[in-house]
Amino acid sequence: MTLLSWLRTDLRAELAVQARRPVHGLLVGVAVTLTLVFGYVVPYAGYAAGTTGPPGSDRGLAAMLPAAFLGSATAGTPVFAGALALVLGALVVGSEEGWQTWKTLLLQGTGRVRVYAAKVAVAALGAGALTAASLLAAAAASATVAAAEDAAATWPAAADVVTGLASAWLITGTWAVVGVVLAVLLRSVALPVGLGLVWVLAVQNLLTALAAPLLTEVAEAQRWLPGPNAGSLVHWLGAPASTPGVQDLVGPGHAVAVLGCYLVTLALLGGWVFWRRDVR
Repeated sequence: MTLLSWLRTDLRAELAVQARRPVHGLLVGVAVTLTLVFGYVVPYAGYAAGTTGPPGSDRGLAAMLPAAFLGSATAGTPVFAGALALVLGALVVGSEEGWQTWKTLLLQGTGRVRVYAAKVAVAALGAGALTAASLLAAAAASATVAAAEDAAATWPAAADVVTGLASAWLITGTWAVVGVVLAVLLRSVALPVGLGLVWVLAVQNLLTALAAPLLTEVAEAQRWLPGPNAGSLVHWLGAPASTPGVQDLVGPGHAVAVLGCYLVTLALLGGWVFWRRDVR
C-alpha cells in the first residue's frame, strides 16, 4: 500500500462518510459558540456594564483585543473543546459498532490497518477543523471588539498564530484519539463518551483542585497526565489562568512531548486491539 493509494481510497471514502453526518458540524458549532460566549460575549457584557470578574480572572478589555486572541481562542481547549473532540473521535469509530457495519466494511477487501488508519486520520482532521473554526471565530470577535472600542488592532505574528493553531490541534487531536481508543476498547459510543466526559470535565479538574494540593504523589502525577499538560500549553499561549483546566504546571516543551506521546501511543494501542480482536 502506498500513501497515495491510501489517500485516494480509504481516507477519501472515510471523509465522504463522515462529511455526511450532521453531528460533526454540530460539534464544531458548539465549540465556536462556547469560544465566543465565554471568551467574548460574557466578558464584553461585563466590561460594558462596568463590572469586573473575580480576582485573577484576567478578562478585561485587553484580553479581548487582537493581540491576545490566541489565548482567548485556546482557553477552552483543555476541557470544553477537548471534550467535544473526544466525542467526535468516539463517533467516528463507535458508530460502526452501533450500525454493525464493521463486517460489511472489511469485506470490501480493505485491510484492518488501512481502515483504522483512515478512522484515526479523519478524527484528527475533524479535531483540526474544530480548532481552526474556533480560532477564526475568536479572530473575528477580537477584530469586532477592537473596532467597537476604537482600539489598536495589533495582531500576533504569523509564526505565533501557526504555533497556537498547531498547539491547540495537538490538544484536540489527542483527545480525539482518546475517543477513538475508548470506542475500540468498549465497542460502543455511549459508554466511551460518558466515561471520557466524566474524566475530562470532572475527574482531572478534581485532581487539580483537591487532590494535588494535599498529596505530593498526585501533584507529581499531574505532570504526566494529558489534561494538566494541555492546560499548561494553552497557558503558555496566553489563556487566562482563571479558565477551567488552564494552569502553569510545566513548560511548553514538556507539554508537547507528553501530549505527543499520548497521541501516538494510544493510536497504536487502538490499532493493535482492533487488529487482534474478532469483528462482530
